[in-house]
Amino acid sequence: MTLAEAGVEANALAESGHEPELARLRAAWAEELEAAARSSDYRERAAAYRAVGQFRFRQKEELLRRGLEDASPACRGSALLSLELLSRDHPRVVNAVRPLLHSIANADDNPAVRRLTILALRNGSPQRDTIVLLQGIAEEEGLDRGVKETASKVAAGLEKRSKTR
Repeated sequence: MTLAEAGVEANALAESGHEPELARLRAAWAEELEAAARSSDYRERAAAYRAVGQFRFRQKEELLRRGLEDASPACRGSALLSLELLSRDHPRVVNAVRPLLHSIANADDNPAVRRLTILALRNGSPQRDTIVLLQGIAEEEGLDRGVKETASKVAAGLEKRSKTR
């Protein structure tokens, strides 16, 4: 079984609430996940960053930070997918890396990475600086339409959440 296959299995266990089996799978794959994240091959690093979320590995959040700073868009995207997945239940994961997410959302060269970053910000606390940044991205001239639309929707959702608090 590959790390990617183990990640799919871990995700299925997590979604079905089989925590003891998930914990055993985490223990069995923890070292391999760490090794893959240090690989010189971006595909192995991307699989490792994606697996962090699939395994619900909250102890590996620092590894995700490294993934967000990776030179490969595939690795940044995989880390963002995991970050978004881990932050669905609690905004702490997004809030911990908010300045880095702001930087990526505002300036990454890859439109898909920017959209994934904006989607991850959706799960964070509805802070004013994030809302203003997203509104600015939504109005920016010459920017990818998908990025602008995503920014607009997420900004509106965060603004609505901030008013219901």
